[in-house]
Amino acid sequence: MFIGIAGIIGAGKSTLSQQLANHLQYEAYNEPVDDNPYLEDFYADMERWGAMMQIHLLFRRFEQHQQIVWNKGKGAVQDRTIYEDTIFARMLYEANLINQRDYDTYLGHFNVMKRFLVYPDVLIYLRVSPKVSMQRVQERGRGAEKGVTLDYMEKLHSGYESFITEMEHYTRVLTLDWNEYRDPGDVAKMVKAKAEEKREFIRDLKSI
Repeated sequence: MFIGIAGIIGAGKSTLSQQLANHLQYEAYNEPVDDNPYLEDFYADMERWGAMMQIHLLFRRFEQHQQIVWNKGKGAVQDRTIYEDTIFARMLYEANLINQRDYDTYLGHFNVMKRFLVYPDVLIYLRVSPKVSMQRVQERGRGAEKGVTLDYMEKLHSGYESFITEMEHYTRVLTLDWNEYRDPGDVAKMVKAKAEEKREFIRDLKSI
């Protein structure tokens, strides 16, 4: 099974990804943060580095997505999917931190890559309030995230809520209140139940 974990910054995706992968004996695919050469520059000057940051993340997530799809021997738990990148790119564009030309280039790349993607079997959405996420970000103390504001978190939360509504047309979405952490064993049971649900998706419908 291919399980994706979605949520705003500080939601707790990385921790759950590793715990769930260990519980299921799957492989955990972590978000490319530590080796991201644009991260600190981006938070220091979003207008200067926003477009390159998004292009970099797009190709890194596509590369990781392909590794998951072609790794036939083991299930996968992915910390943040490629689809979520579009939320961040749109936010930067709407805030005039990415210009129209660069945003069109980003979308062009994403739309080409999308033809070669497979939706996760289950997408877990960790719903966390912006205030709780801010507290968690401050507690983990990553230097690059010092510029994150509550206003940014609130806009990101709104973007994720719209994104999840859209993704429910394409795959099974398991939404969890993650203001309080839950046992990974319990989450695994809910994932199994969600994966067994029978329903039609837009991607399954045949054209007339």
